[in-house]
Amino acid sequence: MTHVLGLDIGGSGIKGAIVDTEKGELVSDRIRLETPQPATPEAVVETAAEVVRQIGWTDADGPIGAGFPAVVRNGHVLTAANIDKGWIGQPLDRLLNDATGCACYGINDADAAGLAEMRFGIGRGQKGVVFMLTFGTGIGSAVFTDGVLVPNTELGHIIFHGNIAEKYAAASARDREDLKWVKWGKRVSEYLQELERLFWPNLFLIGGGASKKFHKWAEGLEVKTPVKAAELLNLAGIIGAGMWAYERHRAVVESPAEVAVAGD
Repeated sequence: MTHVLGLDIGGSGIKGAIVDTEKGELVSDRIRLETPQPATPEAVVETAAEVVRQIGWTDADGPIGAGFPAVVRNGHVLTAANIDKGWIGQPLDRLLNDATGCACYGINDADAAGLAEMRFGIGRGQKGVVFMLTFGTGIGSAVFTDGVLVPNTELGHIIFHGNIAEKYAAASARDREDLKWVKWGKRVSEYLQELERLFWPNLFLIGGGASKKFHKWAEGLEVKTPVKAAELLNLAGIIGAGMWAYERHRAVVESPAEVAVAGD
């Protein structure tokens, strides 16, 4: 079975659709519900479960993958930079499992988007070190070396201009300070130059909402590393979450003992 349900849980919306993990395509309508405010664990999980119900997905159909805006390790949420602080320490996988009746597998949202772009988007076949950066409320990051994910990087939180970088260069900073696109692009350029200095990547992939307007701010970029806009746009998080669930669920079914040890 290659069809999996993917969820993209964000600060403003919770989206879901059935994903064909072999083709990297949605094979159902995408359902979107507003993220409840405050975005407490109970409220978010119930809204995510409602998305699942509206799609009509059940345990008999297969697992669910969930992209989530935090560090997610061994199914638990470890950070809460742009979400309700009550999420810290919560067992994301188990909460979603209990609410939906399905096997659920959480992953950092930028990592999910990166997985999709590296397999089905503009990053496919790219060797070396690739940074997927999503510019929205914050700056999400996914790092790959020869196509292999290094999970849960938080490169939007490096100290930059006296604060964490996303306060200076996220898309929300452009909105908050009413910056012109090119002026904001110069901020992004400064940030990318800092990442170049620290990591020397082969490629920057730009995702998140700002990627749809890449043509408006790309002229402000002055970096040595090639910079490309992501291709899958708002679908990347759902597709990548589905990919993650498919791979994790297959590992659990085929080698449950090994997965249990890895999750200790």
